Amino acid sequence: MPLCFYNSLSRKKEIFKPIQNDKVGLYTCGPTVYDEAHIGNFRTFIFEDLLKRYLLFRGYNVFHVMNITDVDDKTINRSREEHKPLNVITKKYSDQFFKDLAWLKIIPANVYPRATEHIPGMIQMISQLLDKGYAYKNDDGSVYFNIGCDPDYGRLVRIKLSEQRVTERMDNDEYEKDEPQDFVLWKSKKKDDGDVYWDSPWGPGRPGWHIECSAMSIQYLGEHFDLHCGGVDNKFPHHENEIAQSLYLRGKPFVNFWLHSEYLLVEGRKMSKSMGNYYRITDLRDMGFSAENIRYQLLSGHYRTKIIFSSAKKYQADKVLHRLSDFKERVTQNELISNDALIFPNEFHQFCSALNDDLDTPRAFAVYFDWMKKVNKKMDRSEESPELLLETKNFIDAFENIFGLLPQMEIIPPEIISLAKLRKEARGKGDWAIADGLRNEIEKHGFVVEDTIKGYKIKKV
Repeated sequence: MPLCFYNSLSRKKEIFKPIQNDKVGLYTCGPTVYDEAHIGNFRTFIFEDLLKRYLLFRGYNVFHVMNITDVDDKTINRSREEHKPLNVITKKYSDQFFKDLAWLKIIPANVYPRATEHIPGMIQMISQLLDKGYAYKNDDGSVYFNIGCDPDYGRLVRIKLSEQRVTERMDNDEYEKDEPQDFVLWKSKKKDDGDVYWDSPWGPGRPGWHIECSAMSIQYLGEHFDLHCGGVDNKFPHHENEIAQSLYLRGKPFVNFWLHSEYLLVEGRKMSKSMGNYYRITDLRDMGFSAENIRYQLLSGHYRTKIIFSSAKKYQADKVLHRLSDFKERVTQNELISNDALIFPNEFHQFCSALNDDLDTPRAFAVYFDWMKKVNKKMDRSEESPELLLETKNFIDAFENIFGLLPQMEIIPPEIISLAKLRKEARGKGDWAIADGLRNEIEKHGFVVEDTIKGYKIKKV
């Protein structure tokens, strides 16, 4: 089937076609760097990593932009609480975020624009919205977007403006109620802001959160691009406001596909520090979680469904990961035919069909694990033909490129593999002295051979 995604804007699955042939523009809402990102944040970031990996696997040239929100209400409040300059706070948590990304094997974005480095572009956009009559200046120097100018406001979360009472304008960057409100584009300087402000035609102040993403996405991806992602908590007001200001700025389509990942429940409940189920990546590392375990738990459920991340699932996830690693190790210990042909088993097409259907990872996993059992049974019966081994290796490589669930494996030199095969033949003939000699030779090179029910394994000492 063709590649389809569920578009949050249309609320239906649509065939994905890039604006420019094989080039894909992807914008993902990055962290607000006032604290360490938590496992709920990374549910979204790992979903976006899967999306990007699959697009790359299909041959698309993906240009990925992930913003860093380094000035907003939260960052300024943290700066004030800790009595440290804003840039000291945001650098600390930005650095930790990039460490977490690398450890979790998330493919880096092409660019990570920071809000504080793009203020002139935001001022320009606000000026244009004022000139077009879609924004207005308040007496204190703040500037607001007039949602009354947008009769379709609420298009993303299905708010009908004509049926709603527009409440007081909103100064906060984030608010919880799904109520239409004129939102701030430029915040005039307040006493609590300290030295965090920039000069503008309307007086000193700083941008609102929503204009930051519009300005940075348009600067790097153009006025009309393919994909914009985030968590469902970003739908309103953030993405709703992004759409409104961006559409009326240029009077043309803004983003073709909006993709949102659902909430993550932790230990069966909404994550909360008071409930003791608030996990940062550093916390999970201290608890003995591997990057692959976290990735597996977050990818095993469909991105549009609520899933539960649990410390109790760690053992079960590790068992699955060991099966994946053992399978790859068993296959790669066989001598593969020298052939670059990309042949795949029939199950591979079922696997791709599942991922083409709005990244249906549970179905893709089911196909892969069922196929893995079949191949293991064939190898138990010594039915591993050169063609079977090649198509198996190709499927394993594809699976790993898409999901990133296999730990880095030790590279076993070809000569060690050859010695192990000779030892296997000697054991089969009952030549135990020769087999023992080959085992000793392998150990001299820093490797050990372990005999199991399913065959031998080679490991580095």
